[in-house]
Amino acid sequence: QVQLVESGGGLVQAGGSLRLSCAASGSLFRINTMAWFRQAPGKQRELVASIYSRSSTNYADSVKGRFTISRDNAQNTVYLQMNSLKPEDTAVYYCHAAQGTQIYWGQGTQVTVSS
Repeated sequence: QVQLVESGGGLVQAGGSLRLSCAASGSLFRINTMAWFRQAPGKQRELVASIYSRSSTNYADSVKGRFTISRDNAQNTVYLQMNSLKPEDTAVYYCHAAQGTQIYWGQGTQVTVSS
């Protein structure tokens, strides 16, 4: 079992920045992918950014150039640095981990960007 705990959400004005953290604990062997998803009210959950075991990354077009995903393997933590935030970035952000065919989710953290 893997437990994921997110932190760092909050309210920020447009143009501001936030950094989300996801701390992983439990049986971390063979976690090959970690990612951030988000879900806005009335919309489907969507992939924001992912980072793979060799630290290659992938981003949604809507956040490229503004968001950066990174991982600290020693701390078993994944970060999402969000800059130049827009009101349309408002959503609940979820941490995701893939361990073989098993998928884990965090409880989510709210990010609200005011205009």
